[in-house]
Parts: sequence; C-alpha cells; structure tokens
Amino acid sequence: MHFTEVMDWVSRGFEVAGVVVLIAGFVSGAWRSVALWRRAREDSYQVVRRSFGRSILLGLEILVAADLIRTVAVDQTWQNVLTLGVIVLIRTFLSFSLEVEMDGVWPWRRRALDAPAAPDDPGA
Repeated sequence: MHFTEVMDWVSRGFEVAGVVVLIAGFVSGAWRSVALWRRAREDSYQVVRRSFGRSILLGLEILVAADLIRTVAVDQTWQNVLTLGVIVLIRTFLSFSLEVEMDGVWPWRRRALDAPAAPDDPGA
C-alpha cells in the first residue's frame, strides 16, 4: 500500500468521524431536549439548538481536516488547492455565523461580556 492510498483512507476516516459527530450531536441534543421537556417543561428547543450547533461546529472542523489531508497528501493539484480554499472559506463563514447565532454576540465582544464587572474606584 502506497502513502497516497493510506492518506486517502485516513481522510475518509476523518470524513466518517465528522459525519458521526454530526449524527451523535443531533441525537444527544434531541435526547437531552426531550428529557428536559419531560422533567421541567422548559424551553427544550434551546437545548437541542445549542447542542446540535456545537456538534456542527466540531463536525465542520473535522471535515476541514479531512479536506486538508486529501489535498496535501493525496491530490496535489492547483484545482484541488483552490477548491480546498473555497471550502475552507465557506466552512469558516458557517462556523462564524453559527457561533454568533448561538451565543448572540460577536466573538470580539464575548470577552467583554464574560469579564467580571470592574470594581468601583477605590479612591472615591
């Protein structure tokens, strides 16, 4: 077995792992959502949305890794490199959009919201 064949199988393994993460994230989120709804009748939609959103983000990162492996180790053509660049741009935009939608705040504002309030001026 040659190096390119091994890397092709490795990239396929990453693709399968990415899909498994997506499916497991949805099933886990749905399970937790139903359990929460049965116990407390709370807004279980937010639970499944947040859980599945996080699994989509992780799945996208794994799928980008699969594309990188395939492009760098298996099919080294300019067309594949350009295709990879477009795929990475699209997936990055999707990840960014999902994060903003789930957190409800721009990433550069998250730190300001997470930081504890500044103490009052001690000299006053």
